[in-house]
Amino acid sequence: MLLEKYLPRTEFESYEDFKENYKVNVPENFNFGYDVVDEWARLEPEKMALVWCNDHGEEHKFTFTEISKLSNRTANYFKAKGVKKGSVVMLVLRRRWEYWVCATALHKIGAVVIPATLLLSKKDIVYRGNAAEITGIVCINDDYIAEQTELAAPEIASLKFKTIVADKRDGWDFFEDEIAKYPDTFERPTGEDANKWNDIMLVYFTSGTTGMPKMVQHNFAHPLGHIVTAKYWQQVQENKLHMSVSDSGWAKFGWGKIYGQWICGATIFAYDMDKFVPLNLLKKITEYKVTTFCAPPTMFRFMLQEDVEKFDLSCIKTCCIAGEPLNPQVFNDWYKLTGLKLREGFGQSEGTVLIANFKWLEPSAGSTGKPAPLYDIKVINENGEECKPGEEGTIIVNDVKSNPPVGLFTGYYHNPEMTEEILGGAYYDTGDVAVVDEDGNYWFMGRNDDVIKCSGYRIGPFEVESAVLEHPAVVECAITGAPDPIRGQVVKATVVLAKGYTPSDELTKEIQEHVKHVTAPYKYPRIVEYVEELPKTFSGKIKRKEIHMKDMAKAENK
Repeated sequence: MLLEKYLPRTEFESYEDFKENYKVNVPENFNFGYDVVDEWARLEPEKMALVWCNDHGEEHKFTFTEISKLSNRTANYFKAKGVKKGSVVMLVLRRRWEYWVCATALHKIGAVVIPATLLLSKKDIVYRGNAAEITGIVCINDDYIAEQTELAAPEIASLKFKTIVADKRDGWDFFEDEIAKYPDTFERPTGEDANKWNDIMLVYFTSGTTGMPKMVQHNFAHPLGHIVTAKYWQQVQENKLHMSVSDSGWAKFGWGKIYGQWICGATIFAYDMDKFVPLNLLKKITEYKVTTFCAPPTMFRFMLQEDVEKFDLSCIKTCCIAGEPLNPQVFNDWYKLTGLKLREGFGQSEGTVLIANFKWLEPSAGSTGKPAPLYDIKVINENGEECKPGEEGTIIVNDVKSNPPVGLFTGYYHNPEMTEEILGGAYYDTGDVAVVDEDGNYWFMGRNDDVIKCSGYRIGPFEVESAVLEHPAVVECAITGAPDPIRGQVVKATVVLAKGYTPSDELTKEIQEHVKHVTAPYKYPRIVEYVEELPKTFSGKIKRKEIHMKDMAKAENK
């Protein structure tokens, strides 16, 4: 088994045994392309790597041998375009099958991959292209993003090539035609051309609360950090289908759709949906008999609005959620319908799964679980002291400078000053707020910058969201702080109503009274706004910051 090359032990008797004794061996020249993709192709040539489909009746199935050969052709093509060890290439591919091929090829070369979302504008692409000094862009032929890239290209000084997938487009290399010109063999680089485990492999652009997006960098050992994500949280099974619902532009894709899953020998199921339609997703899960499944809570909420009992979901053995906190109502409703307890996990673009309901733990509604091995995680107060049980504090990762955990980011690309500021001290501050209970379970409260300060109170949005969502009229809710001239901020609920309900003053009062009874009365939403849909990323995560910024702009213009 490939996994045993990297783990001295793969099985553990308890969470405590797992936390204490889990170890990872990192080879000096570890390269995911050769040591995982090509190695599976050598060990089991017919082993299935990827099952891909979309909303237009297309389907492709790839063995590891086919991914290996396609990635070799692609590596030869990239090399001919000037890509070499350390070169940077941006991939804007949604959930297209070409992402797996291109990423594997770039890993083999020792290049740096920058995943990007289809939401980028010309300005975003120009900034990212110049900040990272990209050599090339591989993009899906979606009219918006392809046009924005064409407008941006002349302003990116380092850009040498543009490649399009799915359909041909004037002025671009067409991916399938180009790689067909090259052989399906690619020799592993040696000497100075070979990568080391601590070379940079992957860069995610991640937005902070202020300033331009930061470039979070991961090294070539990063995929090995995701063994914990795949095997012990998502509980993927070898040769069985695993599905994580994520666009390739987000770190969640790396969490659930390539690295840990392929190391563990699972088959990735990729549904390249044009738009999230709950019924379509339920149909795909049952049609293909997905074994392990991970999605944001938002998607579970919308699936629960459908007649879930019509679908045979017995194929699913484990369900996980990530991307935002899990509301107890969703947990309880999904459990009643399917008998499956949703296993929440927590992490960031900066790392692998940090805290989760691992296989030995009994999930509780609303609990994020316990810390992953390799990470020394604590919750501290404003004085830097470890919080007592029940005390709210910030999640930190200890000892990141002298003993960096496998999987954690290694700094900010092209920014040594910020790297030293964030990672040069005693710990890495995640900026996320949690409470630890008497049993050591973590309960996520929200981002530090999401905490609402109202009349001297600190109000975490997650608790209020959970309370609002318990009302039968509400299918979705985002809690944010809205500007208030007297209190500074007040709690605002932006609500999507369930079928059969319409907005009214009476319903607003009913929701407010409901929250007062479920949680502390001062936390109730003083403003309730009804909308048809909430702003979301392609991966389904609610963009609370967008709601907050719009309210701030309205207040300034009054």
